[in-house]
Amino acid sequence: MRYFYIFLFTCLISISCSSNKSEPADLVFLNGTIYTVDESNPQVEAVAVKNGIILAVGSSEEIGEYISDQTEVVDLLGMTMTPGLIESHAHLMGIGYNKLELDLMYVKTYDELVEKVAEAVAKAEPGDWITGRGWHQDKWIEKPEKMVKGFQTNDQLNEVSPDNPVFLRHASGHATFANSKALELAGISNLKGERPGEVEGGEIILDELGNPTGVLTERASGIVGKLVPQETPERAAQALTLALKELAEKGITSFHDAGSGQETIDLLLKFKNEGKLTSRHYMMLAGSDPELLENWYKRGPMIDSVDHLFSVRSIKLFCDGALGSRGAWLLEEYTDRPGHFGHETLPMEVVGQVSEKAIPAGFQVNSHAIGDRANREVLDEYEAAFEKYPDAKDLRFRIEHAQHIDPEDIPRFGEMGVIAAMQAIHLSSDRPWAIDRLGEKRIVDGAYVWQKLMQSGAVVANGTDAPVEPVDPIPSFFASVSRQTLEGTPDGGYEASQKMTREEALKSYTLDGAYAEFEEDFKGSIEVGKAADFTVFDKNIMEIPESEILNSKVMMTIVGGKIVYEKPE
Repeated sequence: MRYFYIFLFTCLISISCSSNKSEPADLVFLNGTIYTVDESNPQVEAVAVKNGIILAVGSSEEIGEYISDQTEVVDLLGMTMTPGLIESHAHLMGIGYNKLELDLMYVKTYDELVEKVAEAVAKAEPGDWITGRGWHQDKWIEKPEKMVKGFQTNDQLNEVSPDNPVFLRHASGHATFANSKALELAGISNLKGERPGEVEGGEIILDELGNPTGVLTERASGIVGKLVPQETPERAAQALTLALKELAEKGITSFHDAGSGQETIDLLLKFKNEGKLTSRHYMMLAGSDPELLENWYKRGPMIDSVDHLFSVRSIKLFCDGALGSRGAWLLEEYTDRPGHFGHETLPMEVVGQVSEKAIPAGFQVNSHAIGDRANREVLDEYEAAFEKYPDAKDLRFRIEHAQHIDPEDIPRFGEMGVIAAMQAIHLSSDRPWAIDRLGEKRIVDGAYVWQKLMQSGAVVANGTDAPVEPVDPIPSFFASVSRQTLEGTPDGGYEASQKMTREEALKSYTLDGAYAEFEEDFKGSIEVGKAADFTVFDKNIMEIPESEILNSKVMMTIVGGKIVYEKPE
């Protein structure tokens, strides 16, 4: 390991200790390349910490004055430290559960997916459900011979699992793939009629004979999904433990959970009370549960102003689907599916109703909107709610993803103070095939337009949408500054004018993330009086060539002055 601890009684560093006149620190980091995200003092060498709060920043010599014989000292040996990284949009329990079922994120062909299911069936009891997540047909290196509306069919799945129901979620979370056994249990068979396969807010994909192919998009997935056995408390605790471990290993010190219910809230509170939380958490209430929202309107936000470990003060609404499943709600039809505009997965009047209740109750509203029509409609509903409460200030409503926006609506983010919670990694993963969905003009004018949004005055918070993508922030940082795939294509990046600078990318993962949860005065930059949340990298991600960023590793994660992860030697 390139860094090491020094206890001052060994006097191994050339700093005078006898003349110590400053308040002694609990923990000191020396000899680092430290990016503070503080415009007034952007780069330092050392940081002193006491009681989980930053006591001083400066040169190694200056910070040496805060060392006593009780101080733990970490020599960074020139490694790079940043404020603790903030994941601004992901799904905590999904990250954990993804490790307990079939992980299909890295599957490269349909045959490989079928092979993984066959292996799971061989280990299962008759009738057991086979579940998994992560497949994405547009990322496969070769497509099956038979495709219907851009998706595979379940013929091969049925062959390897005739008796075990199979239910596999798309990487985006906006489509699912089921075998015939699962469809049979859900009562889905040959569908005929005036509008076959249509479900309010979704679709059952059918072949030319009206037979279901196994693919269900958006709300149609619930027809089968409701039959999958419920998770047990024991399994939920296991999933949360695995998720927290993953966050620590990836340098994530704070996490915005994009929509959960009371059971997850109770579990997080339990972990907090037991001292098991190794990261800070900002919860969005699942807007799909009206009873949950009503209970919290009456209760009001739960803001942890003491430990800053777990707060609940926002609501997540799911307003359309994703581009991958052709569920994103568009103003004009899909280029690769004429006549199809995606899905309004939540009536827009509900966005208005929730917003009007949330404002007086003290809640932020965060709406999933990927397509340009969904973004416009959500902005319209927000605007109407803001006009109803003209005296309400600093609301910081958000649009989650804001992936494809009509040029007319881009300035509205800045004008209205709406935060764009975007995931740069989606550009790397989706842009190669997204042009087939939208066509070149719509891509260039309004897709992944980070610079246009920032220039409008909008705050752009970064993340990964895990488990849609791995929660690792390094690929998303790379995508932010390169606008390339993880293979480094194309040269110069897609729509290069929209690249973030490295300073902007780091800010989007730190201070802007803190702003998006009303915590910018407590964390997000390395300043005296703020939380001692830090991420340490083995390489200088702010200066090395772009091509080397993906080779960087998180070496250490610190939350509230406690080292929660160290990379093994």
